[in-house]
Amino acid sequence: MRLGLYGINFGPCARPETAARVARAAEAAGFDSVWTGEHVVLPDPQVPPSPVPARTPMLDPAVALAHLAAHTTTLRLATGIVILPQRNPVVLAKEMASLDVLSKGRLILGVGVGYLKPEFDAIGADFAHRGARMDEHLDALLALWTQAKPAFAGETIRFAGIDAQPRPLQRPHPPIVIGATTAPAWRRAVARANGWYGFAMDPDTTRRQLEGLAAAARTITRPAALGPLEHTVTPPPGPVDRDTIARYADLGVGRLVLLPLARSADELVAFVERTAELVV
Repeated sequence: MRLGLYGINFGPCARPETAARVARAAEAAGFDSVWTGEHVVLPDPQVPPSPVPARTPMLDPAVALAHLAAHTTTLRLATGIVILPQRNPVVLAKEMASLDVLSKGRLILGVGVGYLKPEFDAIGADFAHRGARMDEHLDALLALWTQAKPAFAGETIRFAGIDAQPRPLQRPHPPIVIGATTAPAWRRAVARANGWYGFAMDPDTTRRQLEGLAAAARTITRPAALGPLEHTVTPPPGPVDRDTIARYADLGVGRLVLLPLARSADELVAFVERTAELVV
């Protein structure tokens, strides 16, 4: 079981010195990755399904991970997730390619469709058609990363006669992980992604999600170049024990990205070190 640490860009880790210290501790303890969350804006006052109060500090994922790239050497740097339908994919392709180069090939790009309509409205993004925008933006991003002469013609994104350098260091592109909890998203993960990511899921919920992915795989031909679909899960917040880790492993989960209930750098480092004793 590989271990990741979630929340490296918000709460206590919105302070750069805390994020760097925690990331270095995770690397030293044998964690394989650190993961960011993303909300450009949050509803104020907080209303469901908004995950945290609007005043929660949350750094931009690309900026936060670029900072951590300079303070680590082997740790994978993952977005968990970027809300792709809210982003201009041409700009995002440049940002993430730059991050992959700066980190010497350590980026994992996690993407999802998003779920907060007030956030989409503030950005001016189309909430109703976010699934279609997700697919189109992913196509555009991959065209910029993999085509010798990038060209794309979609409903909202079109380009030709351009190039975008540097390309990502990882070839053909950094691993793409799709956060997915619905049938369309399961199909998207099976058909298009290197990995699937489930957030705040206990083992029983994870089992049902993996059953949905398996059902999707029976109806969709997965490109051989993608390899096996990797399964990554963030359990409910807080510590885990050996038995819980074993339950996820028995389901086929290859990475747990843990979300500590911690309010300081000292508490986060202690959480990392205690967890590493269980697994690493």
